[in-house]
Amino acid sequence: MLSWENLTKRFQHYLKLERSLSENSILAYLQDMEKLQRYMEQQFSDTPPLQTQLPHLRSFVNSLAALEISAYTQARIVSGIKAFFRFLMYEDLITEDPAQLLETPKLGRKLPDTLSFHEIQSILESIPLGSPEGHRNRAMLEMLYSSGLRVSELVELKLSHVYADARFLRIIGKGNKERLVPVGQDALKYLQIYLEEIRVHMPLVKGHEQYVFLNRRGKKLTRVMVFLIIKKQVEAIGLEKNVSPHTFRHSFATHLVEGGADLRAVQEMLGHESITTTEIYTHLDRDYLRQVLQEFLPRKKC
Repeated sequence: MLSWENLTKRFQHYLKLERSLSENSILAYLQDMEKLQRYMEQQFSDTPPLQTQLPHLRSFVNSLAALEISAYTQARIVSGIKAFFRFLMYEDLITEDPAQLLETPKLGRKLPDTLSFHEIQSILESIPLGSPEGHRNRAMLEMLYSSGLRVSELVELKLSHVYADARFLRIIGKGNKERLVPVGQDALKYLQIYLEEIRVHMPLVKGHEQYVFLNRRGKKLTRVMVFLIIKKQVEAIGLEKNVSPHTFRHSFATHLVEGGADLRAVQEMLGHESITTTEIYTHLDRDYLRQVLQEFLPRKKC
């Protein structure tokens, strides 16, 4: 009889080899499965994994709500569970999918946190350029904003993927999907300073030579380190907002859309599979909408 551990291991191989998901995505799926396994072993210990039914899964989801886990987290976990049972169907290990009718918690349309252009500039200009790390950090955050990169894409960026003359980056995104992303002139300027005046004098650890952004020991930066760098600069200017690398990405997209950029172009730059994901960036403040209405709608004054 196949155990939860055996099935999860096979699921992991499937996600890696056939779905080509990133390590972070696979880890998230496995963490979701660990929660389900733990619940099933505690509450329905006599039920083998392949005999899991819809009532078991609904009971599990209800337990998440009772723990006051957010609706967004619940929805992500339900998505992971659905993927797992679709995999079991794909492998002909079960004949009916018990998660097919499992309801996802209702989600409000949450707008992403963003920074104004002035706030972005304040953060960038607060970075001291008197040290090698300062030059690296300026280049890094300039690029994070000017190209709308995910933090994982930033730390995985390789020298061979920077086309400075064409002002483009080749980005390997989710699911190993490639896209070309334009990079701003200021970002390229600070990147060139970092590469030609700072990075060339740094030690290089074998296996890390190809990465653009390195720590002082010559190894590629971690995602956590980027979070900490941003947090430090946000505190330095006294900005009372919860700012993460993804806030730069949200701000990049929002500023493009507010400036009139085509939504399909923004979708392409962000690497969104669906246009509906990009549409969240069409939020504009009411004063701006009122201004547009007054200016362009004939005979309508608000």
